[in-house]
Amino acid sequence: MSNENHPLLVHPGVAEALREGAPVVALESTIISHGMPYPHNVATARAVEEEVRRGGAHPATIAIIGGMICVGLSDEQLEFLAACREVSKASRRDIAILVSRGGHGSTTVSATMCCAAMAGISLFVTGGIGGVHRGAAMSFDISADLTELSLTPVAVVCAGAKSILDLPLTLERLETLGVPVIGFGTDEFPSFYSRTSGLPVDCRADTAEEAARIIKTQWDLGLRGGIVIANPIPPEHEIPFGELQDATEKALIEASQGGVKGKQLTPYLLERLHALTGGRSLEANKALILHNAAVGSAVACALSRLRKGDRHGA
Repeated sequence: MSNENHPLLVHPGVAEALREGAPVVALESTIISHGMPYPHNVATARAVEEEVRRGGAHPATIAIIGGMICVGLSDEQLEFLAACREVSKASRRDIAILVSRGGHGSTTVSATMCCAAMAGISLFVTGGIGGVHRGAAMSFDISADLTELSLTPVAVVCAGAKSILDLPLTLERLETLGVPVIGFGTDEFPSFYSRTSGLPVDCRADTAEEAARIIKTQWDLGLRGGIVIANPIPPEHEIPFGELQDATEKALIEASQGGVKGKQLTPYLLERLHALTGGRSLEANKALILHNAAVGSAVACALSRLRKGDRHGA
């Protein structure tokens, strides 16, 4: 599916699944080009896709390659994203620029949501959403992910948001934007590497069917925008919240002393967290994205069943 004005290239297997109303799970591609070192990035991307398949859904990793919005990638395309040094980290604002110039982009949460919606995919799995950065009262540094969640009807399964963000203000912003935050098996908003944050979610869903029913009801009512399904990291892989906060504060101090800011700040902080946790943050990252893929696949399957039930009952 592509033309000069709308270069959307949907993998044949994904297109067939969408035509049949089968469950499809969108996946971002920044984890491949910017999220992890090689070869962890490619191995993790393939493992996440396999986890989605194991749960009964079809994976659709999204990226922009040669100006085409690719929904569903081949092994060769995954390797290309991992090896190519000319792959931009693409947010929503970058999509038209990359497409018009025939560029390459790995999609962030906001761009993946946007492209998934173009293809008709309702559910997206990621590691964690972006949010309000610490010190945003002065910097106005707020992730485009939050605005996208208010605009685009895609449910996002994630392990909450990273501890380097201002989590209370992130949840306040989501509330202002009218985005429901559902805790999957939890009453507390997870903080990516940790299962806890001390902050409540809007409601709890203990099964994929419960979560799917909330998602479907929101859109059946004509309420626009997405939904956050906050899924805590498995307990055996978590880094305790107190330890995580201590490491984050240390990394922030080091960044300030070193004059690190702007686009360089988040990669710097994540690299420092990796060092300060003795590499545990990388292992935790792999574990949580796989867990999110399993939950996302289950929710996508439940949502597909609900929709097919409506059609058969009509």
